[in-house]
Amino acid sequence: MENTKISIITIVYNNVRDIEYTIRSVLGQTYKNIEYIIVDGESTDGTIEIIKQYEDQVSKIISEKDTGIYDAMNKGLQIATGDYVMFLNSGDELFDLNTIEQIVEKGDNADIIYGETKLIDEQRHIVGNRRHAAPKTFDWKSFRYGMNVCHQAIYVKRTIAEPYDQQYQLSADIDWVIRAAKKARTTVNIHQYVAKYLVGGMSQKRHQQSLKERYEILKKHYGTIPNIINHGIIAFRLLKHRIIHGKTRE
Repeated sequence: MENTKISIITIVYNNVRDIEYTIRSVLGQTYKNIEYIIVDGESTDGTIEIIKQYEDQVSKIISEKDTGIYDAMNKGLQIATGDYVMFLNSGDELFDLNTIEQIVEKGDNADIIYGETKLIDEQRHIVGNRRHAAPKTFDWKSFRYGMNVCHQAIYVKRTIAEPYDQQYQLSADIDWVIRAAKKARTTVNIHQYVAKYLVGGMSQKRHQQSLKERYEILKKHYGTIPNIINHGIIAFRLLKHRIIHGKTRE
């Protein structure tokens, strides 16, 4: 896989505080066959000025109005040319400088390659692990009890990556990964941390809407009755987790 091209897509809108952390985590990678695409929603807070400081190192920059998160993601996906695509949103980071090198070396040319994620706060401090650990093996049924692989920790072959369904405003990433997994013949867990996820995103700020969308997506893929049963299991596991660990942010 030494000639494998990885397309990393960052979407951003008015996030001057965090965008540079994301950019630097990509541009500093030891693996160099990276196509880096930034899709800005025509920011007005100085974000685009930060991006332009790196424009000679970024493969493609789009700065124009969009209709939402997944419209911006689709723009990036449409112009990506890599063997794999991965979405690293503004504020999130690759785990360390050799993350992509490890993805390529250990990924075994699988249709989907994935790993674990650490949560970070606004001061860039690691605050812990996600409540859902990544499964040892992954297929399209793996999300029936929740999104147990962070979106920023999944690398999907571009040939099986369809556009995001924009009827969902906050949870289309779950639907996107499930659809890709249905097409995937092979998946590989590289069994190491590959991403740092900044807590407090839009799906957490509009939590109720996010949960409703997730329920409808899982019902579509797994069926009404199984989905009701699965959500009962999700609720039980969440209650057990909170009894043992207290309330967490993810």
